[in-house]
Amino acid sequence: MKISVLTLGCKVNECESRSLITQLRKQGAEVTEEAVCADAYIINTCSVTGEADRKSRQLAGKAARLNPNAKIYVVGCSSQNNASPFLKMKNVVYIGGNCGKERILSYIMSDIIPEKRDFVCTLPTSFEEMPFPAHEKTRDYIRIQDGCNNFCSYCIIPYLRGRSRSRAISSILEEAANAAKHTREIVLIGIDVSSYGKDTGTNLTELVRALGDIPVRKRLSSFECNVIDEELLYALKESGFNDHFHMSLQSGSDDVLKSMNRHYTTDKFLQVAEAIRKVFPNAGITTDIIAGFPTETEKDFLKACEFVRKVGFSDMHVFPYSERKGTRAAAMKQIPMDIRRERAAVLGEIKKELKARFLEKQLGKTLDVYFEDNEDGMTGGYATNYVRVFSESAKPGDILPIKVSQIYKQGVK
Repeated sequence: MKISVLTLGCKVNECESRSLITQLRKQGAEVTEEAVCADAYIINTCSVTGEADRKSRQLAGKAARLNPNAKIYVVGCSSQNNASPFLKMKNVVYIGGNCGKERILSYIMSDIIPEKRDFVCTLPTSFEEMPFPAHEKTRDYIRIQDGCNNFCSYCIIPYLRGRSRSRAISSILEEAANAAKHTREIVLIGIDVSSYGKDTGTNLTELVRALGDIPVRKRLSSFECNVIDEELLYALKESGFNDHFHMSLQSGSDDVLKSMNRHYTTDKFLQVAEAIRKVFPNAGITTDIIAGFPTETEKDFLKACEFVRKVGFSDMHVFPYSERKGTRAAAMKQIPMDIRRERAAVLGEIKKELKARFLEKQLGKTLDVYFEDNEDGMTGGYATNYVRVFSESAKPGDILPIKVSQIYKQGVK
């Protein structure tokens, strides 16, 4: 049996899909992650925006066109949010949400069509373990947490992933030790990594220290500035974590942060950035920022532009605000889309300016680089601070100290 597993959205979805892929292969199935003709399809959907919902439905429709006789199994955030559109698709035999994703395996491998189609269920209150995925990539991801308690006014994910719930440290260590046999770098991911341990009586610092003996490069994914303190920073340094910090800012205006229901101020964010640089002087600090949130005035926007320059990010992901039905922000008076895009374009130019400045600071420095791929006759990889580095002499799989001599493309060489 040939099965196509198609995944939209975040790294958590990717981890869950890879767990399903590993189990299917163990049971003898031929599995691909390409949208090709197959006997069955698993669509792991996303619902972070209305566009993500649309793409999820489109992908299910595409699968039916690739093989009109195929059985389609839908899981993930979009079907958790609204199963109805998928129920209207005749090839869709199973619709689940964000719990019990493994349940589909028995139906697929036995080739039994379930009597009902809607298996979307109440979200769990504790972390739901899945079998370890095969760790086969140069950089691999380990899921440490699920759900979110923050309820930012623009975000629907807490309603679709449930409350924050943390994975046991022992289970994380077991998977990390297994991953270390096959990959050179692991990234700890979750829906809200910052809340790790709050529901189980532990915390991120304890987990970081526990991972200290795992012999790979280690990196945290996106997190909130509120979780960073001196104890965690020194734990990260002592445990061999990379000096890359992706802290979501979302706005550089305190008034907008308040209306977004973000639980920090710009002063707090800047203090944390300065604390990071005291412990990791050459740290890459990256962020996400939304342009044109409903309550963002022109004055707020100018504050945001000033603030991102003040922090001095090494890179930024800039998005024009996109209203998400079902959130509080979607009910607010909206800023015209052309203004949102104009503001995003301005922030995009500042992003280029800040990134160029950070790359210039790397010149003459020696960076530890994990080389992973070939590009234009050179080998490319990432330094610990997530600067893209090219070399003419390195090979994929090498981890080498490289002295930076010039800026090259979107990185250095």
